Amino acid sequence: QVQLVESGGGLVQAGGSLRLSCEASGRAFSSYAMGWFRQAPGKEREFVIVISRSGGTPYYADSVKGRFTISRDNAKNTVYLQMNSLKPEDTAVYYCAADLGPPTIIRERYDYWGQGTQVTVSS
Repeated sequence: QVQLVESGGGLVQAGGSLRLSCEASGRAFSSYAMGWFRQAPGKEREFVIVISRSGGTPYYADSVKGRFTISRDNAKNTVYLQMNSLKPEDTAVYYCAADLGPPTIIRERYDYWGQGTQVTVSS
C-alpha cells in the first residue's frame, strides 16, 4: 500500500514557475514508476509526465515538452514536477500516481493516486 500526498500548487501568472512535490509513504517507493496527470474542469484526466523507478527515461506529453521536468529522490520518497513557462491552459488539478509496472502514459495502469493539488495560471 502506498499513500501519495501532493503539495506546491497555487496561483501563478503566465510565464511563471511552480514546483510540485509528491511524497509517498511506505518503503517501496523505488519500486514504482511515478507519473503526473492533470485534470482541467470538464475534461478528462490526462497524462503529463512519467519517470522510471531509477529516475531515468522520463517521458513527456507534447504539451509540456521543454517546459516541465520530472525528478525523484528515492531516499526522500518524493517525486517532483518542475513547471516553467506556465500557460493558462496548464490550469488544472495535478495528481501524482504510482505504477508497479513499467513507465506508462496509460492512466488505468496506475495503482495509487494522490488527492491532487490545484494549479491556476492567470493570463
